[in-house]
Amino acid sequence: MDMPISLQLQSIVGLLAFISFFFYLIKPLLRSYKATQVRCPPEATGSWPIVGHLPQLVGSQPPFRVLGDMADKFGPIFMVRLGVCPTLVVSSWEMAKECFTSNDKFLASRPSSAAGTHMTYDHAMFAIAFYDPYWREIRKISTSQLLSPRPFELLKHIPHSEINIFIKGLYQTWEKVHLRNDSVKVEMEQLFGYLTLNITLNLVVGKRVCNYGDSSHDDGEENEGRRLYKVISEFFKLCGVSTISDALPFLSWFDLDGQQKNMKKVAKEINLVAEKWLQDKKTSSLLSRSSKHNNGEGNGNDFMDVLISVLPDDDAEGPLFTKHSRDTVIKATALNMIVAATDTTSVSLTWALSLLLNDKRVLKKAQDELDTKVGRDRGIEDKDIKNLVYLQAIIKETLRMYPAAPLLIPHEAIEDCNIGGYQVKAGTRVLMNVWKLHRDPRVWSNPSEFRPERFLDNEGEGSKMDFRGQHFEYMPFGSGRRMCPGISYAIQILHMTLARLLQAFDLSSPSSSLVDMTEEGSGLTMPRATPLEVLLSPRLPHSLYDYVETSAKK
Repeated sequence: MDMPISLQLQSIVGLLAFISFFFYLIKPLLRSYKATQVRCPPEATGSWPIVGHLPQLVGSQPPFRVLGDMADKFGPIFMVRLGVCPTLVVSSWEMAKECFTSNDKFLASRPSSAAGTHMTYDHAMFAIAFYDPYWREIRKISTSQLLSPRPFELLKHIPHSEINIFIKGLYQTWEKVHLRNDSVKVEMEQLFGYLTLNITLNLVVGKRVCNYGDSSHDDGEENEGRRLYKVISEFFKLCGVSTISDALPFLSWFDLDGQQKNMKKVAKEINLVAEKWLQDKKTSSLLSRSSKHNNGEGNGNDFMDVLISVLPDDDAEGPLFTKHSRDTVIKATALNMIVAATDTTSVSLTWALSLLLNDKRVLKKAQDELDTKVGRDRGIEDKDIKNLVYLQAIIKETLRMYPAAPLLIPHEAIEDCNIGGYQVKAGTRVLMNVWKLHRDPRVWSNPSEFRPERFLDNEGEGSKMDFRGQHFEYMPFGSGRRMCPGISYAIQILHMTLARLLQAFDLSSPSSSLVDMTEEGSGLTMPRATPLEVLLSPRLPHSLYDYVETSAKK
């Protein structure tokens, strides 16, 4: 006979109480023993029995801020306990350098998690895959076929065309009301999300599914695109949430906080979409199987076509299909590209515009640079970006203050290693608090101040720094083996979108007060807590909004 739910819960509570009491008794002995054996990193105070510091990270404050406050008390490297998971928190560039140079290989893996199991085909998405031959092979294919400069150069007409459509869509929104108002109010965070989703979908599966106007006339595919954008946002929230099942794996079966149920729901929705894409590709036969002999480069179609072309069959020998089927690898890799590029890029664009609306001096200086270097009689081209040094500094400063992933993606030690003179055991999780590191007053003067000039030559402390992870004081994309492979893609989209937007429109806040800069920090990325409403009006001749290249839905 099954035990009633009430008795099951009483048993669980009793077991936890017993374990808590036992842990309380032996904890001083364990600390004393460890102190005599190795030099361990200091552990933050306030740990609870069993759950450790988990209650402190699930409150109203975003985890990166809570951990930043802890760093002020316990130093640039310290331990927290997330249930049974020992976790090292790194908050200074010196410690980050040790992690990503001499210890890079030891810290190159990702921890197992409920999100990874349920939402990424059991860690098949290479961003959170374990450090093994599968990860090396699939990252190599992804980089060589899409993310490196050469293939992206061949496909750059796709983002350029989509940004043109985006600008024209904003202009058409203004046209509908300009007889009544000089400017039109739009919500930019969602529109940036639709833009980056369209760009990445077009690159990866040959589709664009969102328009930028009135949603009341959406067709079925348009509604599908808007729903996909919401699912991607939910995906990133769930990827960063602290779950009971991760902290206390022996309780995962009960799903006490309900997060596994939410993860499975998101996984089901996103897999249905990916499966449809894959089956459409197979049915249409855009790539023949013989194209895999075309020097391993496909034939210029989208990324999913290339994956279908270059990946071997399920029964082939090698590291790719030891744990996953061929179809699973294709879906996971395509989705990895889409969800990562969509959310992080749109979040960064939203913060950049928020900062500019709160600083009219910087906004005017950026538009003056555009008027001087480009003018108002033509659109911006690729060749112009290198001359827009102040605009580039704005993007750098935005990513310093609001890195898209403030704690990066967690690492896990695969071997014992030494960081900062402390012994770090294999299996320890490592959180890199880039948000805190980027606000180190030893490196950045007035670190909470938005000042792009700090990245200009001979004017600021960041003038020689770039995005590539070699300057450990500044690494919004991470560093080492597991740094983001899509840096070139992200920076080109950020530069071109912001440049086109600032050239095309005068922008202001609908409110006389400053834009609210509160973060929604419970997920893997750091979006705004509130929508970003903006007043915009054209600043270019009408003809420059009408030269958009045609880009029909595929």
